[in-house]
Amino acid sequence: MLLAVAVPTAIWWFVVLVRVALVATTRPTVRSGIDLPEPQGGWPSVSVVVPAHNEERVIERCGRSLLDQNYPRLQPIFVLDRCTDATAERLRSVDPDGDRLQIIENDSCPADWAGKCNAARIGAEQATGDLLLFMDADTGAEPDVIRAAVALLKSRGLGLLSLLSTLTCEHDFEYRSQSVATMALLYLYPPDMVNNPRKSRAFANGQFMLFDRGWYERIGGHASVKDDLLEDIAFAQRISWKGGLGNILMADGLFSCSMYSSRTSFRRGWQRIFIESCRRKPARMRKLALRLLLTGVFMPVAMSVAIVIGAVASSVGDSGPGFVVACVAAAGLILQAVALGWMAKMGRQPIRTLFLHPMGCLEVAGILRSGADLLLRGEPVVWGGREYVLEAR
Repeated sequence: MLLAVAVPTAIWWFVVLVRVALVATTRPTVRSGIDLPEPQGGWPSVSVVVPAHNEERVIERCGRSLLDQNYPRLQPIFVLDRCTDATAERLRSVDPDGDRLQIIENDSCPADWAGKCNAARIGAEQATGDLLLFMDADTGAEPDVIRAAVALLKSRGLGLLSLLSTLTCEHDFEYRSQSVATMALLYLYPPDMVNNPRKSRAFANGQFMLFDRGWYERIGGHASVKDDLLEDIAFAQRISWKGGLGNILMADGLFSCSMYSSRTSFRRGWQRIFIESCRRKPARMRKLALRLLLTGVFMPVAMSVAIVIGAVASSVGDSGPGFVVACVAAAGLILQAVALGWMAKMGRQPIRTLFLHPMGCLEVAGILRSGADLLLRGEPVVWGGREYVLEAR
């Protein structure tokens, strides 16, 4: 019985390792744009719109990173949406003269708009750039990232270029579950499938969305996605429906994000992400939860038990089968460790996340199951100051 479990486990993680190696070889990273030449006709102007609501914890880092950009024509616009903390004061301290950052303080939101989406719309209306970049306030950009992203968008003829940010690890829940949640999302939307021009799986990350302005206006801007729980995926779908191209690339350390400051917000945020990423299908969410439990919890536990029993059996005289079981189980654990470690390295995540992987799988599986239950009960999802009543599909 143990051998019947150990062999498929080793094969599974070998296949995963091969898949990781292929991704590592192609390296879909924004760094590939750093050495690209200036686009024909020169560098287009870029308006960077940053919606912010009570972001005093991170706003200074975001503001400084935009001022430090190695880009000739940049218009940074911060839309402070009904802030009640020190966000405005801290942002102004980054630009004391007030001539480099455009700050808009918004004090209202229509009832049928989410706060972030409405703030992004307000910023876009004030933008004058040839390209529009929407960034989250809890992000930080290295000096060359906008230049690299623009060069790639223009050279590939894209309507939308988005980045998978490098996520920070500061809290225990981030070390434990953040990598697992990201891996589950990439399982649903592998970059090579998203970037396939022949049969694209439309996806984008709202933390960094660089639009060709013509495409942004052609699909109707933020007004066209105001009723969607995840406006980033909705944007990618609309561009695809209109015949445009979208790409998702790894930030590879050039663009980072501190997503959530508490375990509660982490769980609520990822629940929202998984609901839309799984297309509001409870069955698909439960299937993904089961996969996490099998591969991340059951398999390593079973392999550990197999190693112990196989070693004991070998030591008491059953050397043949016991030795084989122990070796196959050990190979499965080694392949899993190498695959997860390689993925952590590519995502620039701390190696300690590898040892917390089973606990992370338990937590993320719980998030998926609770999201599926919420859909089946017809309960509203509250996000950005607005309630979304979602129908299970």
